Amino acid sequence: MTAFAALHHAEAPLLLPNAWDHASALALAREGFRAVGTTSLGVAAAVGLSDGSSATRDDTLRLALLLGSRPFLLSVDAEDGFSEDPDEVGEFARQLAAVGAVGINLEDGLGSAARHAEKIAAVKSAAPGLFVNARTDTYWLGRGRGRSSGGGGGGGVGGGVGEGDDTMSRLDAYQQAGADAVFVPGLTEPRRIAELVARLDVPLNVLYAPTGPTVAHLADLGVGRISLGSFLYRRALGAALQAMAEIREGRTPGGRTPTYDDVQGLGDRPPSA
Repeated sequence: MTAFAALHHAEAPLLLPNAWDHASALALAREGFRAVGTTSLGVAAAVGLSDGSSATRDDTLRLALLLGSRPFLLSVDAEDGFSEDPDEVGEFARQLAAVGAVGINLEDGLGSAARHAEKIAAVKSAAPGLFVNARTDTYWLGRGRGRSSGGGGGGGVGGGVGEGDDTMSRLDAYQQAGADAVFVPGLTEPRRIAELVARLDVPLNVLYAPTGPTVAHLADLGVGRISLGSFLYRRALGAALQAMAEIREGRTPGGRTPTYDDVQGLGDRPPSA
């Protein structure tokens, strides 16, 4: 088991902050986080592109190249793999592993579960040591709160969850394809979280929500990983806008502000020749 995989099986869940550039990743690592993820929204917005449009493949790989050799474990949010061709997704994963990434997050966007499973299998074939976190968007995109209207769903989860459960059907397919963990963003109901944890053979990843269960509650429910997604990026933008509003109104901005030297110290890469 790799060091990154072991963090998903520890007594406490892996609390994974998501960065969007070199400085944010280094700052988080220096706060003691052993692993840092990237956020596809933050990476895309920072370069003026749209998230989820497969437009940031090169930007994502470039950031991984910057961060892969840093003193923390790096997991990369790769949208849907930036391709519908499993072989191309596998090649991208191989490139991520080559520059030092230890994990990849792949989302299904509620497309074909079979095709997403093929992508997962291709990644495990091309980069066997890369930790695959397979995401389904059944809750995130609001398909019946994770349950499809028709039959043909996967195995049941108890508590009345059975045929027609689109979430579990997809998660079953992804873990059978080789996923090391599965991710259900938008899922916040404690009972449902516990049901999935009991049914799955791999760790469950959930997205932190300010109005959802606390980190301690999620730990009690058996969650293996808690991701922050784009939350920190959006908070950073919000803090900048709030500070400007306070300055404009003649007030002193509140909150923690790193010094110039603090931020300067994050640029620890030597100048290129």
